[in-house]
Amino acid sequence: MTNVVIVGGGYVGFEVAKALDEHAHVTLIEQRDAFVQPPAAIRALLDPSLLDQIILPYDNLLKNGRVIRGRASAVTETEVTLEDGTAYPADYIVLATGSSYAAPFKPSGDSIEAFRTASRDTSTQIASAKSIAIVGAGAVGSELAGEIAAAQPGKEITLISSDETLFPMYPRKFGADLKRKLERLGVSVVLGLRAQDLQHMDRPYAGSVTLSDGRVVTADLVFPVIGSKPNTTLVQSLPDVTITPSGRVKTDNWLRPSSYPNVFVAGDIADAGDGMTIVAISRQNPWLIKMLKQVMKGTPVAAQKPYVPWKMAPILVPLGPKIGNSWLFATLGDWVTRKMKGKDLFVPKYRKAFGLPR
Repeated sequence: MTNVVIVGGGYVGFEVAKALDEHAHVTLIEQRDAFVQPPAAIRALLDPSLLDQIILPYDNLLKNGRVIRGRASAVTETEVTLEDGTAYPADYIVLATGSSYAAPFKPSGDSIEAFRTASRDTSTQIASAKSIAIVGAGAVGSELAGEIAAAQPGKEITLISSDETLFPMYPRKFGADLKRKLERLGVSVVLGLRAQDLQHMDRPYAGSVTLSDGRVVTADLVFPVIGSKPNTTLVQSLPDVTITPSGRVKTDNWLRPSSYPNVFVAGDIADAGDGMTIVAISRQNPWLIKMLKQVMKGTPVAAQKPYVPWKMAPILVPLGPKIGNSWLFATLGDWVTRKMKGKDLFVPKYRKAFGLPR
């Protein structure tokens, strides 16, 4: 059978591996022993019992293929080599090394236990904090503000964004509605001002934030939530790779980043016209799976339809389990957001994918 090696067991890696499991000899290389579902990790800060539901071991993911725990250090057209020197032959390679984020929204290292500890420690900090400042009002920052306000009302929460509106890449109504809902929850939303003196960029801390207008926001807990950093070290070792200003890797029309015709990238590291969101992956994964299946049947890559990114990707932003806003080619409110994401954060879906009970 065709050898497919996938590096990275995140949203791209596990889904592509599972979909190809019956069609190829799949090797999934992942440095951690479990997958963590990042959106639900936000709510787990308010409900630590959720941690056991969102940390998903890879043991039952594949029926035919294999999951190798290790860190890839080199990639050629014909194999992927780990740091320990073990090499895995490949006819096709998918690099999906994802991105890093400030703790505790994603594991910062290889240890799942360290992630558990960081999440639980932050839960304790949130519970004892009377005032919280969140720097960064993208999906993670906005959801965090909403989750805290919904679960522990009465706290003084300040959400800070350097943009003039929330979610400026979407129609104005979408961000304006979210702002009103956050304010009704008691969140103070500060727009158009930058935080100038963050003490840490990778973890929450107690202290103050000076804004670009000179105002000082003092808080018992400050969350730096300023976006993901693509993990491109491995893919940069390929020939003829171009890194874009966003820090991601430029691809051709078939998600190939280099002169190797059989090596593909997807997810947060791929600058293919999509944002760094799970919704982008929901478009990339089906295309990638279909393309690879056709390649294995003998259809050349370039003979297939190119990948086409979202013009404006859908987005779901719950503010706790009951309210929020969604953009699904129109601005939709609480009911749709609750039903699609806010109520269970896709936890049952991913547990089923990993062969785990609900």
